Amino acid sequence: MSGTRTAAAKRAVLKTGRPRAAEPLKLETIDQLLGAIYEGPTESPPWQTAMLRIREVLAAAHVTLMLRPPSSDSTGVMINTGPTTAQNVESYETHFFAADPFVRLAEGDVFSAEELIGPQWLQSQYYHDFLEPIGVRHLLGADIYTKDGIECRFRITRSADAGPFSTDDKSLIKLLLPHLKRSIQLHARLDFLECERSLFAGTVNRMLLGMLSFDANGNIVETNQEARRILAEKDGIWLSGNNLCIESSQESRDLQRMLRGALAGTNDSEGPGVVEAMAVTRPSGRAKLGILVRAIPLGRWSESKQRPAVAVFLRDPEANAAQPSQELVRRLFGLTRMEAQLALLLTEGLTLDEAAEKMNVRRNTARTHLRSIFCKTGVTRQTMLVRLLLNSVLSLG
Repeated sequence: MSGTRTAAAKRAVLKTGRPRAAEPLKLETIDQLLGAIYEGPTESPPWQTAMLRIREVLAAAHVTLMLRPPSSDSTGVMINTGPTTAQNVESYETHFFAADPFVRLAEGDVFSAEELIGPQWLQSQYYHDFLEPIGVRHLLGADIYTKDGIECRFRITRSADAGPFSTDDKSLIKLLLPHLKRSIQLHARLDFLECERSLFAGTVNRMLLGMLSFDANGNIVETNQEARRILAEKDGIWLSGNNLCIESSQESRDLQRMLRGALAGTNDSEGPGVVEAMAVTRPSGRAKLGILVRAIPLGRWSESKQRPAVAVFLRDPEANAAQPSQELVRRLFGLTRMEAQLALLLTEGLTLDEAAEKMNVRRNTARTHLRSIFCKTGVTRQTMLVRLLLNSVLSLG
C-alpha cells in the first residue's frame, strides 16, 4: 500500500513539479520569500537569496533575473541561480538573446512557453540550440517595467523530469511580481545614491580633504583615504579604536569639547549644524593640521543611531595634490602646451625665473608666454593667475 502511494506521489511530482496532494504554501514560506525579495537590494549579487528560495519552492532548475536584458550594444546584467557555465551565459548574452521569444511580455502576467508560442515551441531554434542542450524543457516567464524606464525579465526553468509548471506555481509568481518590482525600484534608488556618494567622496579625496564621520554613540562610521593617510603618520594626531587622540593635552581637550558639542547639536533638526575649528600641533615641526568639526543634524524622519552624526575634516597644508595634466589646463583656458606647462609651474610656487629654468627656455621667452596667458585668461598679475587656476575645476580632475 505504501509503495503504491509513493509511486503515485512520484507521478504527481512529474506532472506538476510539486506533489499534487501537498498543502498550499504556508504563510511562513511566503513571508520568507517576501522578506528575501525586500532584502535583495542590500545583497551582492542582489536578490541572490530570493532567487534561491524561489528555485527551492518551485523545484526549478534555474531562476534568473535579468536586471538589464542583453542587447546588440550590451551583454546586460543577469542574476542566475542553478547549474550553468560561463560559456552558456556568454552564448545567451552574445547570440541567443536575439532568438528569445519571451520579449515585451504584458506586465503582471506569467506565461509558460506553450501558452506564449504554442506546440511549435519545441521546434524553435531557441529551444533546440540553447535550452535543450542544457537540459531545460519547461520555461516560465514574466516581465517587469517601471516608470523610470527599467525593464527586467524574470525566468524560471525545469527539466523534462521535473514536470510542467502548475497553475499554483504561476499564481505564486504572480503574487511575488509586484513586490519584486518595488524592490527593484528601491535598488535603483539606492544605486543612484551610491553613485552620487562615490562621486562626492572621490571629489573630496582629490581635494586632499580628510574626513571621518561618527555616529550618535561616538563610533566611527567611515574614514576616507586622505584621513587615513594623515592619521597613519601619527604626527600630532592618530586614531585609537574609535578615539581621535592628540599629542597636546590642551588641544586634545579642545577637540573632545568640540566633538561633544557637535554630538549634542545633532538633535537640532532645524539648524545648519554646529561648526567649530582648531589647529593641531605636529611634533615633527611641520605646519599645523587644520581640523573642522561639523554636526550633521537628524533628518526629519531619521531613526537610526548608526547614521553619521558628526563629520570631522582634516587638512594637511603641506600635502601635495596630484598635478593636473597639461592637456586639461590647455583645454580649459585655451593655452598652448608651453603656456600650460608654465601656468602649472607657477601654481607650484615657482618664480618666473625658476619656471623658465625648469622649462629650459630663456626668461624673455617665459615672459612672452606669461603675457599670452594673461591675455587668454583675463588676469593681469601672476598672483591672480595662480588664484584662478587653484579655484578652477582643475582640482576636481
